Amino acid sequence: MNFRYVGRQLGLLTAVLSVVMLVVAGWSWVQVAGGDTAETAARNALLISVGVGLLLCGLLRLTGGRFKGQLARREALLLVAASWLVGAALAALPFRLWAWFEAGSAVGDPAFGSWINCYFESISGFTTTGATVLTAIESIPRSLLLWRATTHWLGGLGIVVLFVAVLPMLGVGSKRVFRVESPGPTPEGVTPRIQETARILWLIYLGLTVAEIATLKLLGLSWFSSVCHTFATLATGGFSTLNASVGQIDSAAVDTAIIVFMLLAGVNFGLYYQLIHGRWRSVRDDPELRVYLAILAVGCLIIVISIHRLPITTTTGEQVAPSFLSALRYGLFQVVAIQTTTGFCTAEFDHWPFVAKATMVILMFVGASGGSTGGGIKVIRCLIAAKVLIAEIERMFRPNVIRPIRVGRSTVEPEQRLAAVSYLLGIVVLFAVGAVLIKALETQHPISIVTAATASAATLNNIGPGLAEVSAVDNYAWFSAPSKVVMCLLMVIGRLEVFAIIVLFHPRFWRTE
Repeated sequence: MNFRYVGRQLGLLTAVLSVVMLVVAGWSWVQVAGGDTAETAARNALLISVGVGLLLCGLLRLTGGRFKGQLARREALLLVAASWLVGAALAALPFRLWAWFEAGSAVGDPAFGSWINCYFESISGFTTTGATVLTAIESIPRSLLLWRATTHWLGGLGIVVLFVAVLPMLGVGSKRVFRVESPGPTPEGVTPRIQETARILWLIYLGLTVAEIATLKLLGLSWFSSVCHTFATLATGGFSTLNASVGQIDSAAVDTAIIVFMLLAGVNFGLYYQLIHGRWRSVRDDPELRVYLAILAVGCLIIVISIHRLPITTTTGEQVAPSFLSALRYGLFQVVAIQTTTGFCTAEFDHWPFVAKATMVILMFVGASGGSTGGGIKVIRCLIAAKVLIAEIERMFRPNVIRPIRVGRSTVEPEQRLAAVSYLLGIVVLFAVGAVLIKALETQHPISIVTAATASAATLNNIGPGLAEVSAVDNYAWFSAPSKVVMCLLMVIGRLEVFAIIVLFHPRFWRTE
């Protein structure tokens, strides 16, 4: 294991994050009046964090060794895992420094008074989970809210994909990094060169970002709100600048625009490359896209039927009179937000009937498409697992029939079947273990099994809101520090597709061969 070389590359990552923080600090300097003491403290916190990041970069670069040849699989796995953990620690520093500068004042949310809370918020941003410890979001300085949203945007296609796209010195080994980081079961490039693939994905991501910012601005949001909500939407993250999330905007037009872009963010980005090159048929015939849209349609139908005769409680606490149109508006928004794992909220769905809530929990696990910015198990894995199950059922009464399992025109190889089923099993086991640990660790604040289970599911699948005490209008600030550590680990495990993190706990991974 070449630890020094991994450290050297981590140094470059801290430099990239420091530059982005510097841009946010510069925006704060230009946009915000100097008389705002909280904003001045936030700007100073960002600038100090930039200095820390650059210093760390220098130390890691000086101590890191040079490396010739291909980056091995173990080094790639370690680099990706360390990138998220170290990157989140650096990203959390401005939150903690600001709280320290403001100690003793009545300014801002007190949640950033502890390091674990700052790290939780940061890792939730980078993993695009959107679970928050903030209880008064609007009291936070705008520069920190912008940085918080930016962690979403960077995490959307992955800080490591950006790393590969703009820093090609990883050479041949960059393909190993990209395959570990890229979301979905079959991270295949859309072009032969991996760096060119990463650049194209980021250009598509950037184009969608510009389009949504312009759309939200035209619909009446400020530039600041448009940028922050766009970063959260396309990253399928869910951090809002408002205490009551998107529901506080209370605009059907804004809801519709965000629904559209959440849907787009949940699609395999490789399909956009096909569209750009005029390959409409391959997009139209894509089996995962069809199933993705079908699941959303069925989920929406179930929710709307369940709630159309009931008053709907919005995230601001207002009651909306029963009607089909209001059920469609709020039901469709929540179905798309949960399945794409964005986690934005306009309604308090914890008040919905059992069937509606059960549907929402199922959608939490299904998640978005492979190759999207979304989390969850991924539609393609669910599709493969379902076909494997059907094939095994048929084999029970027709043991002599050998029928290939196909997804579209492609045959699913045995190793792909095993990988999909193994992943589903891994998610179920981790979900159960996480729920039990969270329940057991909350000795000072006994919680229901629904709270523990949905907190585990929401963090593991990178969603954010759950049910009961972690519902749409609640937060994660009240959990104990050990529970937050467990949930931080669940968030990273879910974002890096389970095995990329679990492998680090295997003793043989660290042995020198």
